[in-house]
Amino acid sequence: MDSLIAQLMAVFKRMWRYRWPGLIAAWLVGIAAAIVVFVVPDRYEASARVYVDTQSILKPLMSGMAVLTNTEQQVNMLSRTLISRPNVEKLVRMADLDLKATSKADQEALIDRVTRNLSIQTAGNSANNLYLLSYRDSSPESSKKVVASLLSIFMESSLGASRKDSTTAATFLNEQIKTYEAKLEEAEARRKEFRLRNLQLTQADGKDAAARLAESSNQLDAARLQLREAVNARDAAKAQLDLETKRSAAGGSLSSLLQESAQKFATPELDNRIAELKRGLDQLQQRYTDQHPDVVNTRRQIKDLEDQRKREVAELQKAALSQPAAAGGRNDSLANQELARVLATKEVEVAQIRARVDEYSARYNAAQGAIKLAPQLEAEFAQLNRDYDIIKKNYQEMVERRESASLSTDLDNTSGVADFRIIDPPRASPKPVAPNRLMLLAAGMVVALLAGLLTAFAASQVRPVFHDLNELRHRLELPILGAVSRQETPEDRRRQKVDLLRFGVASGSLVSLYAVGLIGMAIWISRQAG
Repeated sequence: MDSLIAQLMAVFKRMWRYRWPGLIAAWLVGIAAAIVVFVVPDRYEASARVYVDTQSILKPLMSGMAVLTNTEQQVNMLSRTLISRPNVEKLVRMADLDLKATSKADQEALIDRVTRNLSIQTAGNSANNLYLLSYRDSSPESSKKVVASLLSIFMESSLGASRKDSTTAATFLNEQIKTYEAKLEEAEARRKEFRLRNLQLTQADGKDAAARLAESSNQLDAARLQLREAVNARDAAKAQLDLETKRSAAGGSLSSLLQESAQKFATPELDNRIAELKRGLDQLQQRYTDQHPDVVNTRRQIKDLEDQRKREVAELQKAALSQPAAAGGRNDSLANQELARVLATKEVEVAQIRARVDEYSARYNAAQGAIKLAPQLEAEFAQLNRDYDIIKKNYQEMVERRESASLSTDLDNTSGVADFRIIDPPRASPKPVAPNRLMLLAAGMVVALLAGLLTAFAASQVRPVFHDLNELRHRLELPILGAVSRQETPEDRRRQKVDLLRFGVASGSLVSLYAVGLIGMAIWISRQAG
């Protein structure tokens, strides 16, 4: 600690040796600083406050139908990017600041100066959407004009960006829709060509090859059953006709022949209806119980038809037995004619059913041939359908999004991106806001004093002088034999006192002048504020 104090004292003694150059430097810097403080022009600030209302009653109503942009984020981003070089250049032209800038260098300096002095800040909380636009300039009218131009750019930029985005989105969607329209037409043409080549897979019933094969098999089985029934009915009618023919040829007893033929006598129409109802009854019993109304009704119809057949057979037998033998030839002729007619009808029915069986057989064979190729064709058709469905879905989504984008554009044009409300119009302060001459004057005094101290210190380091034997011994690292002291006379002591007084007066004058200046500046500022 003692060595540190000794070193500081040595430095101070060296600086004290060059106190007058330091004082001169302090005066020069102080005078220059005072001149600068009073020469710096006044700067006036113009400002405006604007509120951005991002809430609209149309947006909740149109939610889900239109694309709603994040207006708050858009406005916040706009406020951060507003002070850009293109906007500043536009601002300079709008405010007529470029009239005095004749050269390229002047224009660049003007743009840099305007950029530094422009400010856009959120007033209070950022969620309030209240923005403060300000600009400082040496002229209050220029600063006000710049703030008004900046406010216009701020209000117009959001609308222009929104319209540009809407136009770009609409152009992109229209191009995509045209592309998907072409793809959709190609997919439809491929499906049409495939259907024309393979009509058996695109029937209107919507059944596949396996279902059509099963259906053809069922139809063929039913036709074959009907053919067997028709053949049996035809054979019965033919046997009856042969019996009547033999009876007429033999001329035997009418009663014995009728009794013999009564067991084989048949009613073909009733038999066919009974057989058809029995087949229907079998099908119903496979699906329902015996108590089902359809089953009970079918059984009742079968019983009624069987009773009717018994009555008709009994009436025919009774009529045949009651006829006299002499009339046998005529009755036999009528019976033969009736049996011949029935036989001819059955022959026609058999031929019709046989043709039906042949047709169903051909369909069944065709279905068997097609079922081998069906999986490959169905897979190809399914792939075509998948491609078509995907393209159609994308096309419909593009059309829906285009309509949504169009609706969003109309919504933005109707309600706007945001509602800009000017809270405080552009206004320039009547009193300068800068520079703070009181602070600058105080800083000038401090700088002047520091300049004097630095000058004295620098001079002491350029021409150092040793004031202590220990310091000399430490620096030279040589033994000190002795020291010769200087004997001061009263005249020397008087001159030292005068010199010290002069230095004190000169230093105090510098500080006093600055103090008086600070007091006067404070009084002047307080009077202006009042």
